[in-house]
Amino acid sequence: MHKVAIVGRPNVGKSSLFNRLVGRREAVVADFPGVTRDAKEGLMMHQNHRIVLIDTGGLWSGDEWEQAIREKAEWAMEGAQAVVFVLDPREGLSAADYEVADWLRRLGKPVILTANKIDSPKHEVHMAELWGLGLGDPVPISAEHARGLDELMDRIMVHLPADEEDVPDVAPIRISFIGRPNVGKSSLLNALTGSERVIVADVPGTTRDSVDVEWDYSGQRFVLVDTAGIRKRPDTAIEDFAMQRSQTAIERSDVIWLVVNATEIGDHELKLANLAYDSGKPVIVVVNKWDLVPDDELKRTERELNEKLFHISYAPRVYTSAINDYGIHEMLAEAMKLYEKWKNRIPTAELNRWLGIWTVKQRVPNFQGRSLRMYFMTQVEIAPPTFAIFCNRSDFVTRAYEGYLLNRIREDLDLAGVPVRLKWKEKGAFNKKGKKGETDDDE
Repeated sequence: MHKVAIVGRPNVGKSSLFNRLVGRREAVVADFPGVTRDAKEGLMMHQNHRIVLIDTGGLWSGDEWEQAIREKAEWAMEGAQAVVFVLDPREGLSAADYEVADWLRRLGKPVILTANKIDSPKHEVHMAELWGLGLGDPVPISAEHARGLDELMDRIMVHLPADEEDVPDVAPIRISFIGRPNVGKSSLLNALTGSERVIVADVPGTTRDSVDVEWDYSGQRFVLVDTAGIRKRPDTAIEDFAMQRSQTAIERSDVIWLVVNATEIGDHELKLANLAYDSGKPVIVVVNKWDLVPDDELKRTERELNEKLFHISYAPRVYTSAINDYGIHEMLAEAMKLYEKWKNRIPTAELNRWLGIWTVKQRVPNFQGRSLRMYFMTQVEIAPPTFAIFCNRSDFVTRAYEGYLLNRIREDLDLAGVPVRLKWKEKGAFNKKGKKGETDDDE
């Protein structure tokens, strides 16, 4: 698989170009500099080549993030076959542009000089100054209007070797970190991968976009998604958009790690857990910063956690510390276990055997001498496991009996911690056209 990095000073349109090339709005774009800080990866296909495109933060930004952004950009270019150096010639070259050009020459990577925001041929007059950088012919493009992208890709392809590797098209397991700002999501991702893949700082809101990190562990491919901290009420438009991206990451994920601070848990965590659980994804509560709890306070803190997390008691819990790697491997083991359960399909014969046992253990609802009759049960979907029970009257199903069946499904079918959906379908003389009952396990 090939790797191409996009670099440049702030606000020249790197993220817009990244989104245009990968064919979807992956990176947050705004009209002010400094939105992108981490290196964000995206997969694109071109002429049967699988290319990992990397969007980087604005270099030589002159703010407190300058050094961290530069380190992440250097990481992005370690295995890159080509570097797309994006500039805005309509604004003219700045001192930062010359600094980036000198830096790229020292790294010795093939560089494609890319003049963005050239919306029409009349704007190409602004490109003359770019020759002074000594990096070859600039390619005129407009990321916003998709102009010049074919020529840009032709220039990139010159530097990519023949793609002879037969890469199996197997989807990786996508796992997202979610949580309020500054609970340690980025630190946990770095600890898990054993690298400094994302920027970590004590400032809440350091991560401003969802960052996908491709990772291979013991032959299993993963995409670990570091999301922006979700606040109760976003303070700015960029925070509001970042929160929407975090919600999108939840929808696209297979498993969710809900990261909470061991010493600070409130109603916000319950809302986040419900958001994830309602999407049908398995949720694991990761209690981070466990090392900050004194030994004589461990039992009391755990009791408080049980009380505060009572409404999401269905979710498995892992205690971690990103600083000393405590609990890191347990996070991954729990996620893989829930993923297998989430994708599992149970034979119909086994389900009906259990249904017979459940009806014996708990009497079915009875209304004025007429009983609920359940004919058979089958699994109609996976991810999440969804079961249908065919019965005579769906309106005879009480909330208590439905809860009983959901508990039995989770415990007897080894689906603890996995969202379960239960649907009721009427069969028989009472069945009316278009009438059916459906129930979600959203406890």
